[in-house]
Amino acid sequence: MAKPKKRSGGGGRKTPAAPRRKPATKRPAPKVDPERVAEAKNAERRPRRSWRGAIFRFVLLAAIWGFVALGAIAAYFYLTLPDLEQATRLERGPTAALLARDGAFLASYGELRGQMVTVAELPAHVPRAVVAIEDKRFYEHGGIDLWGVARAAVVNITTGELRQGASTITQQLARNLLLTRERSWTRKAREALLALELERRFDKDQILTIYLNRVYFGGGAYGIDAAARRFFGKPARKANLWEAALMAGSLKAPSRLAPDRNPEAAAARARLVLRAMAAEGYAPPDAADRPRAIAASAANALTAPIAGDARYFADWSLDQAAGLMAGLDRDVLVETTLDLNLQRFAEQAVADGLARRLKGKTSGDWPSQAALIAMTPDGAVRAMVGGRDYVKSQFNRATQARRQLGSVFKPFVYMAAVEAGWRPDDLVEDAPVSVGKWRPRNFRNRYYGRVTLREALARSLNAPAVRLAEDIGRGRAVVLARRLGVASPLPDGPSVSLGAGAATLLEITGAYAALAAGGAYTPPYGVRQVRSRDGETLYRHGLDATRALSAADARRMTNMLAAAVAWGSGKGAQLDRDAAGKTGTSQKGRDAWFVGYTADLIAGVWVGHDDDRPIKGLTGGGAPARIWQAFMEAAHNGLPRRPLAGAADPPEPASARAPKPQPKAEAARPAEKRPRFELDFRFLEDRGDTAD
Repeated sequence: MAKPKKRSGGGGRKTPAAPRRKPATKRPAPKVDPERVAEAKNAERRPRRSWRGAIFRFVLLAAIWGFVALGAIAAYFYLTLPDLEQATRLERGPTAALLARDGAFLASYGELRGQMVTVAELPAHVPRAVVAIEDKRFYEHGGIDLWGVARAAVVNITTGELRQGASTITQQLARNLLLTRERSWTRKAREALLALELERRFDKDQILTIYLNRVYFGGGAYGIDAAARRFFGKPARKANLWEAALMAGSLKAPSRLAPDRNPEAAAARARLVLRAMAAEGYAPPDAADRPRAIAASAANALTAPIAGDARYFADWSLDQAAGLMAGLDRDVLVETTLDLNLQRFAEQAVADGLARRLKGKTSGDWPSQAALIAMTPDGAVRAMVGGRDYVKSQFNRATQARRQLGSVFKPFVYMAAVEAGWRPDDLVEDAPVSVGKWRPRNFRNRYYGRVTLREALARSLNAPAVRLAEDIGRGRAVVLARRLGVASPLPDGPSVSLGAGAATLLEITGAYAALAAGGAYTPPYGVRQVRSRDGETLYRHGLDATRALSAADARRMTNMLAAAVAWGSGKGAQLDRDAAGKTGTSQKGRDAWFVGYTADLIAGVWVGHDDDRPIKGLTGGGAPARIWQAFMEAAHNGLPRRPLAGAADPPEPASARAPKPQPKAEAARPAEKRPRFELDFRFLEDRGDTAD
């Protein structure tokens, strides 16, 4: 192809030339920071942060702070641990030994401690018995038995029950030193730290020595030596293999497994200890199968266990002596008023009275509990039975139970009437009576017309008592009861005259004792004297009798109450000598009473159910009167017959007469007093029908 021809410069227009560009100015290169370049390169190489890394860092930090917190808590617990030098000292309060009236030992209260003994001073089988049953790996662990903890956890989880524990002897000692039974994690933590500190400060034999001298073995005995003296009358250095097993076995439950409290359970536990000892090579293989006898006698009389139900009296008298022992740092002997012979008679009478259920009576129609108190006219308590069985129930029904009084309160109404000028032969109307809307009735709805005060009280008639109370003012009977030591709350309504109030057997028996004492009231007491072991007299009871009733009025009351025993509601309690007393039955037979006295002794009896159930046909003239009679006959056996002031031959109705027809109830009105010179032969008529 032919190339186009170039145009010549002539004749044509010239194309302007392109302008010449200035050469570009060269910019200086930016300065490069080598460190930033290196960091950028490293960042490119660095992988992205993962969520696993974040979690790991969080857990690590939490663990670090958790250990710091635990360390701070452990440091706090460690700094607040008890001073081991102070905590391991063996100190105790004073011990009170209670003595009967004749000086015989009754009971010992307080912390009994024997001599300090070391493991090296004891026969080898004594500490081994404790180790075998309480902590067989004692000499292997460092205070906390991790293997034992794991084993107990497996057993408890597989059985679904809490069958095994893992506390070591060191931990038990730590718990003892902490002086608390609080169930909390803080207590467990302090216990574990203290156990480790004990292991650091003492060797194994020293720890076992402290443990054996501090722990409680039952029966008030703290320490192995006190336990040996308490249960076997010998020091721990002379305890044989069987006795060592008995003491070691009681550590699990001292109040239940102490040899003097439950011999059969203690023996069974001791055999388990002997089998554990045999498994560890500490005893012959057949040691548990050998016949054994539990030694119950004590060489030291002041460590012998109390027998029978005199523990009710011991508890009560110790409460009286407790205030006298405040601040004492030495042992004391408390001489009491208890007569052991009378106590045995009282226990037997109560047991027989409850056991001899009348023919045709079911268990629900017969009392399940009873209480008895006997005292002298000056208030000295000679016998006390607070219930059927002290082991099953320590509640003292003689001193603690407030029960409805029933007709045993009526004598307070008659005392107030006598004090107001009435006399036993004065007449009062026995007919239906009403006070407002209240209409009390006589037993079996029997009424006799005009009767003497003596007959009204002897037959326990309700209507005359109400009329008398309303005539003299029912408040006067309450005031007189207060003067005679009845401190329990009493109602202020008209029913108070028939015993709607409640009081304790101790209060009522003490009030009747004032009648036997000629009107002088002395508060019942059980402590005669308190002295130290070296013979120093710290307290001696002084008679603080007060004149509650004149001697003449006391004789008049005795005359009326003697009629109740001779031919009235209490004739089931007759003795071979002068006696006076009163029956009482509360509503629906929930409570039945008999309280009476001779010239030598006053006794009160209560029977009923603890749950206040009614007892069909129960009356004070029944079971209580028979229990009272049985006790008083035994108590007076061999004593001369002493006359009872005012009780000689109370006039008795001579022949029975049918009750009068019941008239319409009338409002209470003042009873009629018979002129002093008027003779009344109505006492010759026998109207016996009252069972109250």
